[in-house]
Amino acid sequence: MRRRWKNHKAGVKSMPAQQGSLVSSLLMFALMFAVFYFFLIRPQQIQQKKRREMLNSLRKGNHVITVGGIYGQIVDVKEDSLVLEIADKVRIKTTRAAVGAVLGKGESAKDKEPELAGQ
Repeated sequence: MRRRWKNHKAGVKSMPAQQGSLVSSLLMFALMFAVFYFFLIRPQQIQQKKRREMLNSLRKGNHVITVGGIYGQIVDVKEDSLVLEIADKVRIKTTRAAVGAVLGKGESAKDKEPELAGQ
């Protein structure tokens, strides 16, 4: 009879230890999720928001560079497409998503002197 009582006590003692390991596992999982969120997910969301705002703010006269490396000035803006003037009387039609960066807002590149590094 005493043996059953000892075995029963041993089973009771091991149960809180298992619950403690479960809590620590859940805590570790929550910590890993927080790290992934703040170092991977959140910065990506911020970058996507900035890009979306940049693409929505494209206007006629902006100087842009496409993701393919083509420099041009926006001549016409439609819902999902743009017409870029890349040289005198040379125009191309592209999508808004093809714009990589806005270089200036209506300023002529011809009016600016090139800035050289180190001067």
